Amino acid sequence: MIKDWEKILTDIEKDLLKLPSQELKKKYLSKEGIVTNLFKEIKSLDTKDRGIYGKELNKVKNLIDEKIKRSEQSEIVESSKRIDPSAPFDINTSKDKRPHILDLKGSAHPLYKELEKILDIFQRMGFDIMESRQIDDDFHMFESLNFPKGHPARDMYDTFWTDDGYVLPAHTSTMQNRALRKLGPPPIRVVLPGRCFRNEATDASHEHTFYQIEGIYVDEGISMGHMLATIKEYLEQYLETDLEVKIQPAYFPFTEPDTEFVISCPFCKKVGCSTCGYTGWIELMGCGMIHPNVLTAGGIDPQKYTGFAWGVGLDRLTLIKSGITDIRKLRDGDINFLRQL
Repeated sequence: MIKDWEKILTDIEKDLLKLPSQELKKKYLSKEGIVTNLFKEIKSLDTKDRGIYGKELNKVKNLIDEKIKRSEQSEIVESSKRIDPSAPFDINTSKDKRPHILDLKGSAHPLYKELEKILDIFQRMGFDIMESRQIDDDFHMFESLNFPKGHPARDMYDTFWTDDGYVLPAHTSTMQNRALRKLGPPPIRVVLPGRCFRNEATDASHEHTFYQIEGIYVDEGISMGHMLATIKEYLEQYLETDLEVKIQPAYFPFTEPDTEFVISCPFCKKVGCSTCGYTGWIELMGCGMIHPNVLTAGGIDPQKYTGFAWGVGLDRLTLIKSGITDIRKLRDGDINFLRQL
């Protein structure tokens, strides 16, 4: 038998020079391969010879495996050398007919460009910037914002939950507690941009994923007047026009009083148009004075300090400023459309 094994080694050395790896596998290691059949012969040997024969045969099999592996690697290297980077054009194809870089200029996405403009305005107004997280926990999403467990207002948010209890933020208010603790003691002026996620159907005015910009200002003696002046100044700089503003009642557990910030339509000057729904006014964002419970949760003494907060959708601002009527167009990848912005 040893003689047969030596012959196998000699044969495979020859075959490695002329056979591809797949044929080597078929000849030696397939179901009817030479080595496979030799293993079948073990049971016909004397008991005392089986161990010796099996040990030697395993050595041969391992050697064949190694040689086939080396052969496969060699084939990969050789095939890569044969790849023609100009395919399907050969070296005789004229340069003007070969693939070339398109004469197009790249640019940032419209949402990112609008975000940069907004953050620049707030930085000039003295605000810090702190980016929101894209996954958070129940405490920062609800409890730190005056939503105790079982609070019915939790149902206002169609949130995505993970199996291990984490939540995808439905608003950037999840960063309020972290900002208060990190930047305190007051004065605290910070803008918190980030992505938000809500489990709702997508249509022309709703998306399951969108950007929001949160802002908070906390110091001694801060009032609703400061809030109105700050937001109005920011919007006039961003929309590049004078605005009339007003507030109307709303409800948010994390502010008190709670309001909706309304602006005069910057396009029709209150005459009425499709952007404002022919009312002359646009309900733009929620805002209000930060609830004392939220300040306390953030390590701020509500007896000494007050503050306001607001949150506005970046996507909605972009729609209003650009006159786009379908929010889905911002993310559907239509280059021809995005190029117009």
